[in-house]
Amino acid sequence: MADIVCVGAHPDDVEIGMGGTIAALAAAGADVLIVDLTNGEPTPYGSPEIRAVESAEAARILGCRRLTLGLENRYLFDTREAREALAVVIRQERPHVLFVPYPEDAHPDHLAASSIAEAARFYAKLTRTEMAGEPHYPARVYRYMAVHARLVREPSFLADISATLDAKSAALSAYHSQFGANEANAGLIAAVERTARHWGDVGRVAAAEPFFAPEPPVVASVLDLR
Repeated sequence: MADIVCVGAHPDDVEIGMGGTIAALAAAGADVLIVDLTNGEPTPYGSPEIRAVESAEAARILGCRRLTLGLENRYLFDTREAREALAVVIRQERPHVLFVPYPEDAHPDHLAASSIAEAARFYAKLTRTEMAGEPHYPARVYRYMAVHARLVREPSFLADISATLDAKSAALSAYHSQFGANEANAGLIAAVERTARHWGDVGRVAAAEPFFAPEPPVVASVLDLR
């Protein structure tokens, strides 16, 4: 069972938003599962087979597990079926923490994924249902940002990824069909690295990733705040 489940609309979404955090959590011994709601295809230079190989390699680099639900890319909607499919995974994996996409974006699939994930958190605790597994409600939900819109938002907290930025970049480089073969996306990895260093400057570390909490996070001691 996973300690942490991270939900994305497409393979590479979670890596863009929080790949460094996943690598750090996995290195510390956490069992992390990425759930891709779709396989991300079609794209100009990809295929379902190629994306499966790339996403598996990215997960290996980060040290986590991965599951693809197989919902329809480009036509991802917040439906009962989508909510229940993800809720079943949550009931089976029983994570303490759920990471979900940021709820503002230009990409309709990302918006749908955010809505599906937060609804699935609630659905997962339902009783008297035909969904498989026992009821479970992740104690905490946090939003990561991997958006197409150029949003400027103040995060609830920053995660230090100074030691794992290279792993994040390596995981993104595994998606050659998206960031190598496709010239339109050739600068994305460098842009992601610049963004991580910007947030690192804000947090007075080398690199960081921002997170957004709909409910106030709790720390055991103020000494945990850096």
